Amino acid sequence: MADAVDLQPVKTLLACPTPESWVAMAARPEHLAVLLIDHANCEKKAAATAMSLMHRYVEQHTLLQKMSRLAREELRHFEQVTKIMKKRGVDYVPISASRYAAGLHERVRKKDLGRLVDTLIIGALIEARSCERFAALAPHLDEQLAKFYSSLLKSEARHFEDYLRLAESIADVAERLAVLRAREAELVTTPDAEFRFHSGVPVAV
Repeated sequence: MADAVDLQPVKTLLACPTPESWVAMAARPEHLAVLLIDHANCEKKAAATAMSLMHRYVEQHTLLQKMSRLAREELRHFEQVTKIMKKRGVDYVPISASRYAAGLHERVRKKDLGRLVDTLIIGALIEARSCERFAALAPHLDEQLAKFYSSLLKSEARHFEDYLRLAESIADVAERLAVLRAREAELVTTPDAEFRFHSGVPVAV
């Protein structure tokens, strides 16, 4: 369960915790369908990001190995989420993406080495935030979902570390990490009109 995973590195990377208002919103039964659908979408996007990096940086052996493993794990998580959705009668309908990932990628530098480093840092932040939110949500969900989300903590924590170590192997990340951490915190702590897995402070009640 959540206490079997050391979450301190995750909390250290992130500039702030998830607002309690988001946790309260996510725990409401009427928001479960959106939460699961967006979670499934996030897993697909994470796999696609890993595959995109593999295609673009074929000369980076360590990156290829890490991203190959990550993509497989994210697709397995996608299958697990959609299986839960089917059991619960949640239709996999299209929903809009949150502002979160796009808001982070707006800050990515254009030149290739800078772009790679920033993309890897953003990957680390997204995986860390996912891990932190799984842990925050688990105590408020039914037994099946609590067990499932707790089971994801270890892999999500490893994914954030893989992304960050890859970035650190290429360049000194301190300056860019500070910039992107601040942006990530802004996105999760400011009012957000949409409820999604990585959305900010809900404005709806």
